[in-house]
Amino acid sequence: MNLNQKKFDIVALFLLIGVFMAALDNGIISAALTTINQSFEISAQMGSWGITIYTLGMAVTTPIAGKLADMYGCKKIFVIEVILFGLGSLLVALSPNYTIFIIARLIQSFGGGGLFVIASSHIIATYTKEKQGSMLGGLGAMNGIASVLGPNIGSLLINLSGTWHWLFLINVPVAVMIVIFMILKMPETQEKVKTKIDKYAIIIFSFSTLLMMFAINNIQTNNIANSILSFSVIGLFILAIIGYGILILVEYKNEATDIDAFLPFYLLKKPAFSVVLIMGVLSGMLIGSIIFIPSFVENVLHVKAENSGYWMTPLALASGVGASMGGKIVDKKGPIFALVIASIISIIGYGGLAFLTYSITPFLIFSIIAGLGFGFTIGAPMTVLATRSAHSDKNNSTVIGTLSVSRQVGITIAPTMFTTFIQFGYSQMGSKIKESINSAHFGFKDIPVSLMKTMEHNSGNLTKILEQVNQISNDTLRHAITNDIEDATHLAYMPIFLTAVIAAFIILLLVTLFSKEFK
Repeated sequence: MNLNQKKFDIVALFLLIGVFMAALDNGIISAALTTINQSFEISAQMGSWGITIYTLGMAVTTPIAGKLADMYGCKKIFVIEVILFGLGSLLVALSPNYTIFIIARLIQSFGGGGLFVIASSHIIATYTKEKQGSMLGGLGAMNGIASVLGPNIGSLLINLSGTWHWLFLINVPVAVMIVIFMILKMPETQEKVKTKIDKYAIIIFSFSTLLMMFAINNIQTNNIANSILSFSVIGLFILAIIGYGILILVEYKNEATDIDAFLPFYLLKKPAFSVVLIMGVLSGMLIGSIIFIPSFVENVLHVKAENSGYWMTPLALASGVGASMGGKIVDKKGPIFALVIASIISIIGYGGLAFLTYSITPFLIFSIIAGLGFGFTIGAPMTVLATRSAHSDKNNSTVIGTLSVSRQVGITIAPTMFTTFIQFGYSQMGSKIKESINSAHFGFKDIPVSLMKTMEHNSGNLTKILEQVNQISNDTLRHAITNDIEDATHLAYMPIFLTAVIAAFIILLLVTLFSKEFK
């Protein structure tokens, strides 16, 4: 290995650190969601925007950063991205209210969104074709592993510091270190090219995705049928679909121009690659489901809030093993075979989490299985399949960037949808408790008024609900209500993992049906 290659390897290490740091903040917040929501006195549904606004910002920034890197060089844009991420992290930590918190998370996402695609471009420009696959697969694996390690690190920092603010302050010195090193050591490997950013497509994509998120968020869990038929849900959903349709039309027209497309139409019109993009969205939903595991073990398995993130460890370790095994299987058997295996394992793991997890032992078993499948999926197989299905002589970074956008769409929409599931499950709690009272021939006089009000107005705050349940003097009634709460809580989280099962099944179906087109 020559000195230049060694320099590149060191730079690649810092690129990996940058990608890891940005992806980490996609999951680290999940260990502190309850704490942050209580700190700002907001509902769980409102609190989910701390996740979704970050993923939306990353989805939008990913292609923009790629285009800017082409125009001004990878080194310069990578440094700017890291500076924005560090600044956003500092502002998040110092946020005096939730509005500033959300704005700061958006700034964070603008910095983190482009790191993956820039790192990919650097690897393509630096490494031989024989090494590019493994390096790109490593980036993808790092991206996913960071997401599942986030809650672990989040719990550790909360336990050590006693506050959620250090979850974000820790990014600042790391960002400073990366900036200094990259300024001094990173070579400029990207030839600067003249290009026009597809600003209208970016605006349409952002607006459409935001409308989709608002539509899902506006579903009233206590009156689903009527709320779905309202303009705030079905109307916004239709507008979002129309927006995506306009996006495709804009990209079609841009094909005949010198504009560097946000979603290149020459790729979109290839059936095999379009299928890969759909699988990218579905894999993003798998990542989105992982975010809710800390709150699952906290509320369903009664793990302390400050320790909930640690229970991501089995899944995180398993995902690392899965990513490694997935890369080896891709080399030996190809990406199609690897994705089939990944999907089957994911279906078993997430299915077990949905239907068979009522205690710690089955949780450990099925989270490990889900982690293996998750690691397979987010590693090399999908990246390699995307580059193969594109059949394009153009830069692979465009292909990878487009796949990253599709995955971010899944990651962005999923938390909003899953929060709605949880809220719906909790909304059934009151009716279950009323049934218990009636069947046991108790009167509402036996129920603290404060408990009924809490369930009506703040049903997601299980800690507060259980504290008030413990005030019930009658042992039989207290036990019955506690069982109802636990059943309702489990049913609230079941659809999250069931959605992951469906997503994995669709990936399996698509990769099987289009196997010939992928070759």
